[in-house]
Amino acid sequence: MYKGTGNLLKVEDLCQRLMDNGTYITFHILPFSSKTYNKLLIARIFSFIYLMGITLNSVVITVICLDVHLHTPMYLFFCNLSIIDICYSTVVIPKLLHILLSGNDLVSFNQCFTQMYFYLISASAEVILLFVMGFDRYIAICHPLSYNQILNKNICTLIAVMIWVCAFLNSLLILGSLLKLPFYEVVRLQSFFCDAVDVFYASCGGSHTFFILVCAELALFGFFPLSCNFLSYVRIIRVILRIKSKEGRRKTFFACLSHLIVMITYYSTCSMDYMMPFSTRTVTIKQILSAFYTTVVPVINPLIYSLRSSEIHRACRRLLKIK
Repeated sequence: MYKGTGNLLKVEDLCQRLMDNGTYITFHILPFSSKTYNKLLIARIFSFIYLMGITLNSVVITVICLDVHLHTPMYLFFCNLSIIDICYSTVVIPKLLHILLSGNDLVSFNQCFTQMYFYLISASAEVILLFVMGFDRYIAICHPLSYNQILNKNICTLIAVMIWVCAFLNSLLILGSLLKLPFYEVVRLQSFFCDAVDVFYASCGGSHTFFILVCAELALFGFFPLSCNFLSYVRIIRVILRIKSKEGRRKTFFACLSHLIVMITYYSTCSMDYMMPFSTRTVTIKQILSAFYTTVVPVINPLIYSLRSSEIHRACRRLLKIK
């Protein structure tokens, strides 16, 4: 059994503890019931979803990078969202496919915490980015004359860098808190991947520090950005209702619709998953929810947000030289 001590861990301390405990603590990821016999079919479905997500998001990234007409703040954020979605699915699905096809659900301590680390980076970055994209829509509609001044190239680059820096630090903080928990030598997780909350419940001793950290995470990455986006959309709706032209109201509304759909889809599935009490009765529902926002959402995001955009379509035609 392992017990951690000390306050906030440094990067060197985290690496050392991973090396020290990775030799005798093992995790078993159990994504499906033992009575599930069509795991080959499930693996094929997840493979198709993964390839679709990688392809669609790669197309979005390529088009935005190659077409100078799309080098704007909004499409810079689109590009970052596609990068996050690729990271999201790549962290989870390949290991899941290995478990389904090989039947070997054994995951070492180092592998589990490494997967958790990159998953937390992707999740944190997506939450921050959705908040920033809501702010972008607010400035574009409520303060259009100041848009280029507020969100100039330098500011947007700084925002993009800060998104990844904050995600990195947040993941490091959660990982350091989890490394303080004691674990049995064999840990079984009824999940698709090594999720921080599931690992916490699987530990053999609770931690008030981690519970406080989770509450702070919910407030900082859940309630605060959602409330800010809600207040900004109240203001946006007021501006839309003042537009005299019916066509103008329609175009302005559809400019925000994509962000609303993506935000509601992501937050609703994540909140239901993490706020649902952990028990044997809710395992299946929680697995379905986690599978949705880690594998399906990265596929539908480019469809909702980017590929339906007329600017993306025109950029594709320009790149392919089709009149």
